[in-house]
Amino acid sequence: MADSRNSNARAPAGGPPRAGNTYEIDLKNFISRTKALYAHWNEHSADLWGSADSLAVATPPGSEDLRYLKSSALTTWLFGYEFPDTIMVFTSKKIHFLTSKTKASVLEVVKKPALDELRIDVAIYVKAKGEDGTGHMDAILRAIVGNGKEPQVVGHIAREAPEGKLLETWTERLKNANFQLVDITAGLSDLFAVKDGTEIINVKKAAYLAYSVMKNVVVPKLENVIDEEKDVTHSSLMDLTEKAIVEPTKANVKLRAENVDICYPPIFQSGGKFDLKPSAASDDELLTYDPASIIICAVGARYNCYCSNVARTYLIDATPLQSKAYEVLLKAHEAAINALRPGKHLNTVYQAALSVVEKEAPELVDKLTKSAGTGIGIEFRESGLNINARNDKVLRSEMVFNVSLGFQNLECEMESRSKNKKFSLLLADTIIVKEQGPDILTKCSKSVKDVAYSFKEDEEEEEKPRKKSRSSGHENYITKTALRSDDHVVSKEELRKQHQAELARQKNEETARRLAGDSSGVGDRRSTAKTSSDLVAYKNINDVPQPRGLMIQVDQKNESLLLPIYGSLVPFHVGTIRTVSNQHDSNQNNYIRIIFNVPGTPFTPHDSNTLKNQGAIYLKEVSFRSKDSKHSSEVVQAIKTLRRQVNARESERIERATLVTQEKLQLAGNKFKPLRLSDLWIRPQFSGRKRIPGTLEAHSNGFRYSTTRPGEHVDVLFANIKHAFFQPAEKEMITVLHFHLHNHIMVANKKTKDVQFYVEVMDVVQSLGGGRRSAYDPDEIDEEQRERARKNKINMDFNHFASRVNDTWQQPQFASLDLEFDQPLRELGFYGVPHKTSAFIIPTSSCLVEITETPFFVVSLSEIEIVNLERVGFGQKNFDMAIIFKDFKKDVLRVDSIPTSSLEGIKEWLDTTDIKYYESKLNLNWRQILKTITDDPQSFVEEGGWEFLNLDGSDSESGGSEESDKGYEPSDVEVESESEEEDSDSASLVESEDEDEEDSEEEEEEEKGMTWDELEREATNADREHGAESDSEEDRKRRKMRAFGKSRPGTSGGGSGRSSGSSSMRNMPPLKRKHR
Repeated sequence: MADSRNSNARAPAGGPPRAGNTYEIDLKNFISRTKALYAHWNEHSADLWGSADSLAVATPPGSEDLRYLKSSALTTWLFGYEFPDTIMVFTSKKIHFLTSKTKASVLEVVKKPALDELRIDVAIYVKAKGEDGTGHMDAILRAIVGNGKEPQVVGHIAREAPEGKLLETWTERLKNANFQLVDITAGLSDLFAVKDGTEIINVKKAAYLAYSVMKNVVVPKLENVIDEEKDVTHSSLMDLTEKAIVEPTKANVKLRAENVDICYPPIFQSGGKFDLKPSAASDDELLTYDPASIIICAVGARYNCYCSNVARTYLIDATPLQSKAYEVLLKAHEAAINALRPGKHLNTVYQAALSVVEKEAPELVDKLTKSAGTGIGIEFRESGLNINARNDKVLRSEMVFNVSLGFQNLECEMESRSKNKKFSLLLADTIIVKEQGPDILTKCSKSVKDVAYSFKEDEEEEEKPRKKSRSSGHENYITKTALRSDDHVVSKEELRKQHQAELARQKNEETARRLAGDSSGVGDRRSTAKTSSDLVAYKNINDVPQPRGLMIQVDQKNESLLLPIYGSLVPFHVGTIRTVSNQHDSNQNNYIRIIFNVPGTPFTPHDSNTLKNQGAIYLKEVSFRSKDSKHSSEVVQAIKTLRRQVNARESERIERATLVTQEKLQLAGNKFKPLRLSDLWIRPQFSGRKRIPGTLEAHSNGFRYSTTRPGEHVDVLFANIKHAFFQPAEKEMITVLHFHLHNHIMVANKKTKDVQFYVEVMDVVQSLGGGRRSAYDPDEIDEEQRERARKNKINMDFNHFASRVNDTWQQPQFASLDLEFDQPLRELGFYGVPHKTSAFIIPTSSCLVEITETPFFVVSLSEIEIVNLERVGFGQKNFDMAIIFKDFKKDVLRVDSIPTSSLEGIKEWLDTTDIKYYESKLNLNWRQILKTITDDPQSFVEEGGWEFLNLDGSDSESGGSEESDKGYEPSDVEVESESEEEDSDSASLVESEDEDEEDSEEEEEEEKGMTWDELEREATNADREHGAESDSEEDRKRRKMRAFGKSRPGTSGGGSGRSSGSSSMRNMPPLKRKHR
């Protein structure tokens, strides 16, 4: 595809192993593929291998040129590695290698397995440095002659010209020998055509890399260039894309950089100059995206030497001809892919594409490429597997093809705005032939709506000149851009509403299916209490200790208590004791009071003895008097200590009984040196007064954290990790590795699902000087620099550890765990109260977390059903978030008091993570709601599912209540509405002043004779009378409004007072009310 290899090429895709290289040949692959080679050779000797008695293959010296040779492909296929400057000769019972000393040492390992399993001898000849190897060549040629009949038929790759002194000498001697030479290219091509399981995996990884680079690098870059109208050359785009291939992390792909390479330098073409041949190159011309422009992009990636390819065409303000041609090409390309079925001939694949063009656009038939692609694998183009009208080879399952189809040199319409009249189109994908249908590996969208970009012109507005055309002097005028062929500019809020509406539909369907499949209902939310074992003080009378008189005895060994009752010592297990206390009276007497657990009393733990002895009489309390205060205190203290120890042990036993049995940690031992992070603290922390740091090690199947104390360690197995987080210290004082687990484990006698390892990046220092230090104080500057350097070093150490563990988790044995260290996205964080105190909660790609302070907060996004944002309203400073889980038996998780300034960011984040959210103005009783849903799921589904939470629907039903919900209290509304009525009353009074002059004068005289206190009392009395007697429509409405105001959240007693005050004003004389 190109003449020169990029500088990033590397082993094993490149040259031979050098000194110190630890590469080893996969003997299993070598044996199976060597066996396949000999079987294919014997089976198809006459038709594909030219009836060759021996096969002679010579690989040229290493080169920086990017090229695909059959000889190099054979060594890669057999050994997983290129062996340049090497001669290989295969006879019926022996394989001869002539190569350098380094490569010979690598090949030594194949001798024994080849003899044991294949009954084939392997002879390795070492060519000394500076020699031409003629002596060893003669020995190999003699071995060929001694193989049997004369003349010997020797197969070789005729199309490969000899390079280097070794190959030139070998070719000359081979020709001069009395051999009949035949070409074996066809045999090797057919041998490589069907891929085994390992090859399929390599091709899939290569295709995934090519697809990811196109999706995550190429398309965003093109959109950015077009949006911002930048000047970018084809070659610079090529360089950017090539870097993304050889550094997969740039494309968000987790493949080792040493295993990947380019198939060819990425191709970018536009501006009317197009070449659809695989050998095309990106020139230094600027990318053209004027109206009616075409941009062709092609990306090829390799993984472990196996190739893949993807190509797309992007249309800018496409003309009708361009749009039609692309649609026809898309149909033809899909027809060719669908025709790739085992048992069919390759020419039928091309014919399927051609038939579409003949039917849809006959005038474009002569512009269609003469080939629809080739086979692909170790070689980018596998000879003999060209998809054209003449190739009648039969398709087989597990073949891989690069299906590449295009139109070449089409011409735009005469009236087109394009300055380049000629254009081409190209589509290419990597496909695996399967029995059940073709498997498309490069699934980049190629539909018209995803590859067409349109620039709208608004001729009515003042036109702003765009950048000058790259190749002509005239200017194009474009006012705004709509990507992805959008017909109008849509606001972000509208797009979010549309997406949320679609999510609501999907969520209701998903919930209906889940509820229909879960007939268990809500069930009992409480787990069944585990009964304790029977509490027996002594199983045998011989176990009772010898009495030391009639006094209380504490038997530590048997965890029992001997109490003197009626002249005998009666044993009681310490587990039956509820409380024990010591009291004193004024007569120097001490009273030991012991209260027992008795069935039926509050807070008594459930015991199996209760069920067994339901008719028994229980001792509830016993008291003892003593004159010895010291002895009394010692006895009480001993009982309390023993009771505390037994309770702690029983609690731990009950906790451990619920733990899930896990596999045993496999220590690294001498196999490899485990990854290690030192001087870490753990949460939950170990018991003990003095804390000591420990070391975290990554072993074969999990982590182990241990301290210097013997037996103090915690094992966290990979299989038990649900989520792993790495949080560097940015605005926090600690750097954290946090593991959220599937099942609980015990850490220092505590049952937990969250285990955290952290380091404090800076020490808390308090200045004792009392004065403020200058910002330019050298000591202060040095201290800040040391703290910054320490923080950076700790963050780098943690990051390196996490990256190495990520690499381990990418191994096949851990692929099913789907583990990766996730990093919180601080820019999306918000403050809230998940427990009792405010915390900074941060989203990650898969969770919502707060792992800086305890108790930890970790919520898996995949477990969330919906999110309801509560107390959302105009004028509110805070709102709450209710998280409803898919498992309706789990309690709803609340995050309270989130600042309203975070509302838009949270809604945007929820929408981008495809989580349906609703908004409400009140807090809801979710326990009752979920119980109603699980009790009658059918009604829930029939009534629209979660749409009862839709704020728009509830507002439309509430009618005139919309106006009363704008952040005020009902009592204030009442005053405002009344004042408007009073103003209108006052106005009517002014207008009728002439008519009612006498009445007005009487009122004024009456008002002048009354003080404000008298008026207030009169108004109060009038309120009382009206409340008891008046039943007008207006009064009833006002009473309802007052009742509604009391029921709204946030309404306090002050609201009631304001309502009372407004009633007093309502019954005052109108004119006085106005002035007041």
